[in-house]
Amino acid sequence: MRIGELAERAGVSARALRYYEQQGLLVARRSSNGYRQYDESDVRLVQEIRSLLHAGFTLEDTRPFVDCLRAGHDKGGSCPESVAVYRRKLAEIDTEIRTLIGRRADLADQLARACPGCALFPKDSDADLDQGHLRRPGAPRRQAGTGRILGGMVPPVHNARPDPR
Repeated sequence: MRIGELAERAGVSARALRYYEQQGLLVARRSSNGYRQYDESDVRLVQEIRSLLHAGFTLEDTRPFVDCLRAGHDKGGSCPESVAVYRRKLAEIDTEIRTLIGRRADLADQLARACPGCALFPKDSDADLDQGHLRRPGAPRRQAGTGRILGGMVPPVHNARPDPR
């Protein structure tokens, strides 16, 4: 199939396909008139690339998945190199979540100091992370963690900051 058909079937632009080819993720054969020619399997490769990009992977991160599919595996994530990329990406996301939780705690502390007794969220808000209330002055500081936010999917954040009084 030619580039236009592949682009349409995979839901991407021809420009994206040329870029993937330039990056070595997609290999086009050339017909006698110089047109790019692709196989049916290239549709699956491009869909895998797009799915991974949508999930937050970089283009370079997709390389092991593409190589896995090219090696004949049904799933791009079934090879050890792909699993390693999944694990690295999950670790990166866990770190980002812990950083965001720490930043959120800092902002909540600033609000508590700036406006003692103020609710963290208005009563009509559907945000229930803190049940709509800040910690009362002098109340023990709870261990910062993700269990109540993300069902414990991310390891807890250890908080060594002293309780502001």
